[in-house]
Amino acid sequence: MPDLNLPAWPVFAGIDWGGENHQLCVVAPDGKRLLETRVSHDVAGLHQLDLHLNGFGGQVPIAIERSEGLLVEHLQATGHAVFPVSPRISARARERYKVAAVKDDRFDAFVLADTLRFDHAHWRPLSVPSPLLAEIKALTRDRDRLLETQQATESQLRMILEAYHPAPVRLFSSVDRQITLSFVTDYPTPANASRVKTTRMAGFLSRHHYTGRVPAKTLADRMRQNLLSGSPGTVAGKSFSALAFTQVLQLLNTQLAEYDDAIAAATAEHPDALLFASFPGIGPVLTAVLLAEIGEDRARFPQPEVLLAEAGLAPVTRSSGRSRSVRFRYAANSRLREATMWWAFNSIKMSPWAAAAFRDARDQKGQRYHRALRGLAARWTRILWRCWTNHETYDPARHGSAALITAA
Repeated sequence: MPDLNLPAWPVFAGIDWGGENHQLCVVAPDGKRLLETRVSHDVAGLHQLDLHLNGFGGQVPIAIERSEGLLVEHLQATGHAVFPVSPRISARARERYKVAAVKDDRFDAFVLADTLRFDHAHWRPLSVPSPLLAEIKALTRDRDRLLETQQATESQLRMILEAYHPAPVRLFSSVDRQITLSFVTDYPTPANASRVKTTRMAGFLSRHHYTGRVPAKTLADRMRQNLLSGSPGTVAGKSFSALAFTQVLQLLNTQLAEYDDAIAAATAEHPDALLFASFPGIGPVLTAVLLAEIGEDRARFPQPEVLLAEAGLAPVTRSSGRSRSVRFRYAANSRLREATMWWAFNSIKMSPWAAAAFRDARDQKGQRYHRALRGLAARWTRILWRCWTNHETYDPARHGSAALITAA
């Protein structure tokens, strides 16, 4: 629905952002182009941008294909209303003006400004996060990037070991565990590992404080069963690579732990942290991710369906003529989608209601695993929306179906 509380804007602006330069276009309410200029992405350029925008007096609505970054934060800090536009929407909007698939910075900036002029009543400006929320969002998103690097490094180390010394890969539960990395460091070649019998394995486990439940004899037997070796040249080259990637993976593991500590410390200070953490299945990292992606602005999600769509939990219905299909929603906040799915997965082990709802979806309704998990995530998200809207923590006693199952 259109937002009737928006002011009557005197002008509308669009910025086609770039790494070194930004193209600005300002149009009047009748569509006339008032300004088209390019500014550089540096101190002088952003100062020039401020002068151009201030020339139109007061707050200026600005459409841009970004929702974060220095330029967005600068525009918000100077008091302007920023409307983030999906690149897919702006691509479709260009077709309103030109059929040919042209790409031009000046034209793109104009399309953003003119589309904002037409559709601003249906859009919501980007809210300004508190400094604490901005910190949590930066930490959680950069942790995701670091985690992707860690997972890629683990995969590369696994491939290196499989090529010349597969025993460490088969020995423990995963390659990125500290005990596996310590074994590769202490026994980087099959010849080194061949000396490990039960007594030596027990000493290794004790020295590295192994917390698993597999006895030393079982591990020693498992290692001998997988003690394959490449040619001498391959072993010499690959063992050097294995030690190098092992050191990188150890560093990444340490940095991820430091990120977790920093995220937990920052999240603990936020007033909404207890609200998210009160739900079963939401730990410190998920609390931070959900808080960062949902935010603080209660007006952003006026109905639970809006939050479900943002998280990719609401299906998309396509209907034309006699055909009608319900499909998976691809256009969504992928970070929020992944967080809610992990939440649903964890809650099955911690909440009797969640476990019963998941079993019912699988057994009674015949849904596939991920479809059932997505349905459970949607049900939890509706409850979260109500608690978040009312500034209340989750109370299982007030959750009717959960209270009945728990009592039974």
